[in-house]
Amino acid sequence: MTPNEPSKQAEQVRAMFTQIAGRYDLMNRLMSFGQDVFWRRKMMSRINFPPRAEVLDLGAGTGDLSREVRRLADDVSIIAADFTLDMLEAGKEWQSISRCNADAMRLPFENNRFDVVVSGFLVRNVECVEQTLAEMVRVLKPGGQLLILDMTRPRSKVLAPFIRFYLNRVVPLLGTLVTGQKEAYTYLPDSTQSFLKAEELAKKMKASGLQNVDFETLNFGTVAIHRGNLS
Repeated sequence: MTPNEPSKQAEQVRAMFTQIAGRYDLMNRLMSFGQDVFWRRKMMSRINFPPRAEVLDLGAGTGDLSREVRRLADDVSIIAADFTLDMLEAGKEWQSISRCNADAMRLPFENNRFDVVVSGFLVRNVECVEQTLAEMVRVLKPGGQLLILDMTRPRSKVLAPFIRFYLNRVVPLLGTLVTGQKEAYTYLPDSTQSFLKAEELAKKMKASGLQNVDFETLNFGTVAIHRGNLS
């Protein structure tokens, strides 16, 4: 494997998302009881879009976040980038949104290009969080904003057993019934439970060079919105 080629683990993740691309949006709505729409809108409310901003939606999937950006800011330029081409192709309504098949750890964009970089449910799936953050920061303009929406480990010990039951039992069963892909919906809960705590991701964002880093947790502490900017 050369430095510019994805690893075997990354290819396995791409193959998994390829298999579930057609039902990805439906499963997101079912697993979150429709709250994923609210989470994205909550994230968007924390962004200040400069006039004619350039926006990168990294790990764009089927384009939900890109379309939310377009809904709020019709004068911005948006690139939706994803490692899995089938996810981009499964999305609809890409009018005035450019699409790019790209690896989050090896972005094909020049330095200091984007005013805003956003990602939804990407970072817990990458092989190296630090390298992904470094790439996000590299393509940000000075003064640019980075926002990350992802799952996180809950703090509440009282709720933890119920959350584990839902992730480990209900989600795989639901995924099997809806998509026929039990393995994918076993991996996704596992990736959530092994991912960084919100505080840990915030520390890594600060270490990558971002300033004014903060975060907000939602959904009983299982989802976090992180924000930082580049001076």
